[in-house]
Amino acid sequence: MEKIPVIYWSGTGNTKLMAEAVAEGIGTAAELKSVSDITPEQAAEYSALALGCSAMGAEVLEEYEFEPFFTALEPFLQGKKVVIFGSYGWGGSYMSDWEQRIKAAGAELIAPGLLVLGAPDEAMAESCRELGAALAKA
Repeated sequence: MEKIPVIYWSGTGNTKLMAEAVAEGIGTAAELKSVSDITPEQAAEYSALALGCSAMGAEVLEEYEFEPFFTALEPFLQGKKVVIFGSYGWGGSYMSDWEQRIKAAGAELIAPGLLVLGAPDEAMAESCRELGAALAKA
């Protein structure tokens, strides 16, 4: 069974909770990894990726770890199956920008990006598990 990494950055723990639920949905193939534990080159070796990052500042990906990681990963996304998720405190518009970047890189976005306001409740955790399951089946 091919492994599927769930790569995330979380400032308050909310996106980490989402990542854990996405990994549950993927099942035994999941590899939960903080963005600081994997390089873009290592991530590029997988055919499917689950990526999670919370919104920061003016509705952007976290700028010191995740954005540089994702920018370096973009050239390797062609043909990969991808899902994205993240928590936010206001707005949430960064997700549509992120979706466009993934599509422009030639990846197949399996489902719309999943946004959670604050910490995921049980219903949102179930949505995260469903997102992971969809990626595992793709």
